[in-house]
Amino acid sequence: MLQRPRLELYPFPNNFILLLKDLECVPGFQQKVFYIEKPFQFTADQLVLNLKFDDCKGNNELNFEVSNPDFTVDIDGSLVALKNVSEAGRALFVHARSEHAEDMAEIFILEANEKRGALKEILKLEGSLGIPRQKRAILATPILIPENQRPPFPRLVGKVIRSEGTEGVKFRLSGKGVDQDPKGIFRINEMSGDVSVTRTLDREAIANYELEVEVVDLNGKTMDGPVRLDVSVIDQNDNRPMFKEGPYVGHVMEGSATGTTVMRMTAFDADDASTDNALLRYNILKQTPTKPSPNMFYIDPEKGDIVTVVSPALLDRETMESPKYELVIEAKDMGGMDVGLTGTATATILIDDKNDHPPEFTKKEFQATVKEGVTGVIVNLTVGDRDDPATGAWRAVYSIINGNPGQSFEIHTNPQTNEGMLSVVKPLDYEISAFHTLLIKVENEDPLIPDIAYGPSSTATVQITVEDVNEGPVFHPNPMAVTKQENIPVGSVVLTVNATDPDTLQHQTIRYSVHKDPAGWLEINPTNGTVGTTAVLDRESPFVQNNVYTALFLAIDSGNPPATGTGTLHITLEDVNDNVPSLYPTLAKVCDDAKDLRVVVLGASDKDLHPNTDPFKFELSKQSGPEKLWRINRLNNTHAQVILLQNLKKANYNIPISVTDSGKPPLTNTTELRLQVCTCKKSRMDCSATDALHISLTLILLSLLSLFCKSFAVL
Repeated sequence: MLQRPRLELYPFPNNFILLLKDLECVPGFQQKVFYIEKPFQFTADQLVLNLKFDDCKGNNELNFEVSNPDFTVDIDGSLVALKNVSEAGRALFVHARSEHAEDMAEIFILEANEKRGALKEILKLEGSLGIPRQKRAILATPILIPENQRPPFPRLVGKVIRSEGTEGVKFRLSGKGVDQDPKGIFRINEMSGDVSVTRTLDREAIANYELEVEVVDLNGKTMDGPVRLDVSVIDQNDNRPMFKEGPYVGHVMEGSATGTTVMRMTAFDADDASTDNALLRYNILKQTPTKPSPNMFYIDPEKGDIVTVVSPALLDRETMESPKYELVIEAKDMGGMDVGLTGTATATILIDDKNDHPPEFTKKEFQATVKEGVTGVIVNLTVGDRDDPATGAWRAVYSIINGNPGQSFEIHTNPQTNEGMLSVVKPLDYEISAFHTLLIKVENEDPLIPDIAYGPSSTATVQITVEDVNEGPVFHPNPMAVTKQENIPVGSVVLTVNATDPDTLQHQTIRYSVHKDPAGWLEINPTNGTVGTTAVLDRESPFVQNNVYTALFLAIDSGNPPATGTGTLHITLEDVNDNVPSLYPTLAKVCDDAKDLRVVVLGASDKDLHPNTDPFKFELSKQSGPEKLWRINRLNNTHAQVILLQNLKKANYNIPISVTDSGKPPLTNTTELRLQVCTCKKSRMDCSATDALHISLTLILLSLLSLFCKSFAVL
């Protein structure tokens, strides 16, 4: 009876071997699974391990096949490398076949840092390799191929094994790299199962190929498979590190503590990130400038972080040769070993300013002179500041802290020069004050750092001298206003103007003159300023706007040269009833057969103001003849309607109408309304013959009058 096997783990100097001990002879490999530690290199003809195969019947016609063509198994079971092999993959598979039995052994190659202590972990490793433990008809172990191999090609890179033999069948390979683009990279020997590569591979182009292999009979019918055959391209160090994210610019505040991180440099290596080919180390090759220390910065070789390594006192922007440093950074693969490939980039580090220097006036006292009555900049105050001119730590802010109670002065910063531009914004008066003293303070836009304060040099005094000028006389009040009735007699006094000379310290006389009198109605006494009329004031004049007439007068002093002041006079004119009302319209038309005898609505208007206008009174003048032909009806205060009392013959008629306003005394105006009686047919009015008819009637009347006069003369 077969006893339950016992698992034992035996440590060896260079590897771990899991032994499976049996109590009776079982055909096949006496140990089917091996674990060896990966050496730096498998050396040619060096023994890897001993395999023991026993078919329990003498091992007649025993034959071994290895999944990796770089290894072989001698007849005594010794597994050896045929040449120096640095990369053999994660596992080797050995197929053994004799006359009476066949079996498969698996050798797992472990990295030096992998745990190999417990059976559970060992079994877990087997699962991670994706290798099922059941017996397989086709054994297609993963193939590893270094990139950048040199000719000759094709090269044998692997072998597919069929446990049931290859007689009467053949292998067929397919997939990307065989019959799919890129085609023709791999091929398989149909009879032996040897897999070959036909050209140089580039891992950075394609790192893995997933192929399928199957066994078919001579007619092409699938006998076994397909099974997956993985081909992995082994990385070679053929790509230099590259800095792709430039330009690289970092900032650090002056006075920063030692070890302050400035920036991070990151390079990219296209090689396999899991190998030393892409394991980068960073180094500073050059620093410019080299003062105050040739080693101002340090770069973490693994992370690429650039940090400061000098004391805060040396990181003083104002004492540096330049606030900009350029570092040549090198990235080297292979973990920084001498054989590694390198790439470089330039890192620019700017030392940022902080407000550790207050602005200071270049002198304690400034002088300025300004003429009275003038505004604008009178003096520029200069300051010095050692901080960076491009920052708020340098830009100055000025303020007047004393001597400006009337807010006559303002100060602003010149953005180009940082100077303080002191301006007069309200004209100064020499007669009130000939001297002014201002106390000015200067600060920065940004606050000072805590251990720095503004000192006495941040304030300055400005002495301002006001120069006297001959100022023009001033009218009181200005403008002047007076109310007068229109049509007052010529020569009437309107008012007497009053102007004084601001130059009280100068004893000057003042003369007056008319400057602007649009209607020519006024005059002024040059000595005493009395304004009188030279013409009738008319409220209805086009020179009067909203009942107000405006004139300008000059007051001229006796200075050298003389100064002039201008005064404005507004005369409000009161209305009198001096305009007769007018009537509109003065022409009306009516059909000779009209049924509606309401001829026209008349309106009246008056240039005067109320109460010298409406209500208006409308009247007809006395009508001649035995019969009355029309009448007028008042509609409202401003309109009346003319109505025919009967239809008239086609002719022109003049109707005298009187309209009277409501003024005291009232004014009346008589206007003739011309009435045309026309012929109307089919909604068309024909008035063309009315003038001719009116002329004919007139001639008849004149002829009759002439005959009457001649007869009277004969008598």
